[in-house]
Amino acid sequence: MKIQNSLTDKVEEFEPINGGLVSIYTCGPTVYDEVHIGNLSSFIYADTLAKTLKLKSRVKHVMNITDVDDKTIKRSQELYPHDEPKGALAKLTKDYEAKFKSDISKINIDPDNYIFIRATESIQLMQDLISKLLKTDFAYLADDGIYFSINQYINSGKKYGKLVKLDLSNGDSSKSRIDNDEYDKQTIHDFALWKFKKDDEPSWSYIIDGNDYEGRPGWHIECSAMSVSELNQPFDIHTGGIDLKFPHHENEIAQSTTGNLDYLAKIFFHSEHLFIDSQKMSKSLNNFTTLSDIAKHVSDPVSFRLLVLQSNYKNRADFSLDNLKAAYSRLLSYKNFSALRYQLDDENSFETFDFKHVKSEITKAMDDDLNTPKALAELSVFTNLVENSQINTDQADEFEDFINFLDDIFGFGLIDVDDIDDIHKGQLKIRLEKRLNKDWSDSDAIREKLLSDSIGIIDTDKQQIWYRV
Repeated sequence: MKIQNSLTDKVEEFEPINGGLVSIYTCGPTVYDEVHIGNLSSFIYADTLAKTLKLKSRVKHVMNITDVDDKTIKRSQELYPHDEPKGALAKLTKDYEAKFKSDISKINIDPDNYIFIRATESIQLMQDLISKLLKTDFAYLADDGIYFSINQYINSGKKYGKLVKLDLSNGDSSKSRIDNDEYDKQTIHDFALWKFKKDDEPSWSYIIDGNDYEGRPGWHIECSAMSVSELNQPFDIHTGGIDLKFPHHENEIAQSTTGNLDYLAKIFFHSEHLFIDSQKMSKSLNNFTTLSDIAKHVSDPVSFRLLVLQSNYKNRADFSLDNLKAAYSRLLSYKNFSALRYQLDDENSFETFDFKHVKSEITKAMDDDLNTPKALAELSVFTNLVENSQINTDQADEFEDFINFLDDIFGFGLIDVDDIDDIHKGQLKIRLEKRLNKDWSDSDAIREKLLSDSIGIIDTDKQQIWYRV
């Protein structure tokens, strides 16, 4: 498989470091509110990448839960001002973590396929890494916390700015410090690894040389510690939205590659923004949409997964209600294709379909830098070819395998499409008899009754094919 590597700006042939096991780390949610669909789009691409790799290898996929940072602390103080700080933080983040896992399940991202690791349960891992950076002078104590020294990193011969191609060769790169977890992305600052205790904030003890520097971690150190604890260093693929390139992923790399270490991950996989009304979707702009909002317009939230995959992960995707409804219609056509499994024919259908060829073309597209638009185009051409046909029972097993393959790679849940019930089957049987007897009036009446139950009919010479509308 070929993948675009943000570290090199090249499409590279991917080979797992550890043979048949692929290690992936995905920057997960900050659980202080409902996740918006802009963030969900990056999780869909990461999940689809993992699904594609699973066709050939075992995959270990880790996702962090950021349950302590500036945002979670501020929100917990707003919602639970009278609670003890750690209790308020836990109350907030556990609720929104559960909501996040519920939301991703609705778009067929299976939480059971991930190892989740929480920041608050990994404090010791972060302190161990910070202590190592202090001992090698890549970190230093200040009056309000412990900071990473970008100058020291550069002076040691390391390159800072790999992901965004910064050139800091012309002098001092860092003249100030910043303790915010997110900051001006055009300015280089030494950044906080550990923030000393403030009133009304949750804090953890941190003993250094007999002194307790009680406080809490900065955002960037969290992922460096958690990813390596589960996947070792280097691991194969680090995924995230393009907005995490700088400073977050750049700072992760710096923290993790001091001394003789060159890589945190061999490949950084970044997906582009989801836009709405020509603007990046974000909570700061107050233009975000959630999965709950989507449910008001389409009955199947998996439509959003399809909407996302219709765009290449490297290209900006545009969200609109029209695009969402079009994706819903396309998903319904795929589901009706899957429903042909319940309408096999061994008497009138003599045509055979080349499932193997289509499977090969879809796989080629996905192996070519996760080209989901091309893969879906191949699928749509095939489903359009088959849609007015019945598949012979001789191909039943091959058809079932093909539907499972589509779910394995796209995650649309096509194998879960149900058959119609016995009452509707009885109505179809009666209607077929009416048609064969040329009783058009009764035949049309049954058609209208089925249509009122959201079941449409395509008539062939001697048979009829039902589909959901």
